[in-house]
Amino acid sequence: MVLPRVLISILKGVVRLNWIKLFFAWVFATVICAVLALTAAFYGWWVEEVADRENYDQFFDWARKEIDTKNSGASALILIEDGRVVRQFYKGGVDKDTLFPTASLSKWITALAVMSLVEKSLVHLDAPISDYLTRWQLPNSEFDNNGVTVRRLLSHTAGLTDGLGFGDYQSDEVLPSTEAELNNPRASNKADVKIIVGREPGREFLYSGGGYLILQLLVEEVSKVEFADYVTKAILHPLEMHRSTYKFLGDQVNAAQSFDVDGSLAPTYRYASPAATSFSSSASDLSKLVQALLNDKNFPLDSDTVLLMREPHGFLMNSGIWGLGTILYVQASHGDFVFGHDGANEPAINTSVRLNPETSDGFVMLVSGHPSLASSIGSEWVLWQTGYPDFLSSDRALKSALFPMLVCSLGILLLLVLRLQWQSSASETELDNRQ
Repeated sequence: MVLPRVLISILKGVVRLNWIKLFFAWVFATVICAVLALTAAFYGWWVEEVADRENYDQFFDWARKEIDTKNSGASALILIEDGRVVRQFYKGGVDKDTLFPTASLSKWITALAVMSLVEKSLVHLDAPISDYLTRWQLPNSEFDNNGVTVRRLLSHTAGLTDGLGFGDYQSDEVLPSTEAELNNPRASNKADVKIIVGREPGREFLYSGGGYLILQLLVEEVSKVEFADYVTKAILHPLEMHRSTYKFLGDQVNAAQSFDVDGSLAPTYRYASPAATSFSSSASDLSKLVQALLNDKNFPLDSDTVLLMREPHGFLMNSGIWGLGTILYVQASHGDFVFGHDGANEPAINTSVRLNPETSDGFVMLVSGHPSLASSIGSEWVLWQTGYPDFLSSDRALKSALFPMLVCSLGILLLLVLRLQWQSSASETELDNRQ
C-alpha cells in the first residue's frame, strides 16, 4: 500500500533528523559541561588537598616528605601560624640563618623600597618614569613612553616586552653598570632582548624584569645613594633582616651551595640587576618580613600602603594576579588576597613566600637543587589554607576538570541516545497502530 510506504519514508527522515539534532544537542551540552567543570576547577572542586584543613602537623609532615623525596640539594622551610613561627625544617647542611638566592622574589623587596619613596612624596605612582630619570631613558617606540608610570612598572602593566629573565655572570666577570645593562641586557634565554615599550602601556599584564631594572635606577636617582644601600636602610634594617644582602653569595659566610637538579654542585652566579634578581636572604629573615606584615607592627611602611600594594592591577582571565610588586595568589572567601612572591633561577633555584591575612599564617621556603619545589609546595599551602588553587597552579586545576567534564559529556550523550530511541520506538508503535 502506498500510504504505509510514505509514512515509513517520513519516519526514517524524522529519525535521521533527530540524530542530527542529537549531535548538536550533545555538542552544546558538552560545551556547558566544560564551562561548569572548568569553573568548578578554579574553586578547587576536583583538586584534592594534601592535608585536612587546620591540621598543621599533617601539612608539615607532607611538606617534609616532599622535600626529602624531591630535593637532594639544600632546603629551608618555615611555617607561621597565627603570626608565630611554629614549624621549621632544614635539609642539606643549612639552618635558619643560611643565605639563599631568592631570584625574582627580589622584585617584592624592590617594590617595598619604591613604595617607601612614594610615602615620602619623593615619587608619585602615576607620574611618568621619565620624570625621575637623568642617566637613561626608554628608547623611542610607536607608543607613548609617558604612559610608562611607576605604578605600571611595579605591576608589570607598562607595555614592556623584554620578558627578562636576567642571565648569569660568572664570579670573575665584571658586572656592567645599570645603564649598560639597560641598553644591552644579558637574558637568561640568551636571546637578543631590548627593554622597550612594545605594547600600549596599561592595556595588559606582561611580566618584565627590565621594568624592575628601571625601578632600580629610579631608587638610585631619587635617593641619591646606591640601590642596595637605600633598600638596606629603608626596609631591611627596620625589620632586623641583618642577614639579607645584595652582595655576591659566593663570598658570604653560611651561604647555601648551588646545586643542579641531579644533586651535583653547580657554580654560584652573579646578576647585573639587584632589583630584579640578586637579593639573597635567609629563612629567618624572610619570616621576620612575613611576621611584620601579618602582625601589622614595626613595619617600615604604613598599613594603608601595604594594602594598596595588593590591590589588583595585573589580570589573567579577569582575575587579579598582581598588585604593586606583589603576587596575588588567590582571592580567599574573606575578600582579601593570599599574597607574597616567588622566585626561580638557574640552575635550580626556587623561593616562595606567601601570607594569608585571614588566618595570619605564613609560608617561607628556600630551595637550591630543584627548579619548582618551593612554588609547588607553596601552591599546596594556598589550597590547604583556602580551598582554592592559586593561579600558578592553573594547569593542575584545568587538568583536574578533564575527568568530570568527560563524565558529564558521556552521561548527557547516553541520556540523549536513550531519549531518541524511546521517541523512535514510540513513532514505530504509532505507525503500527495506524496500519
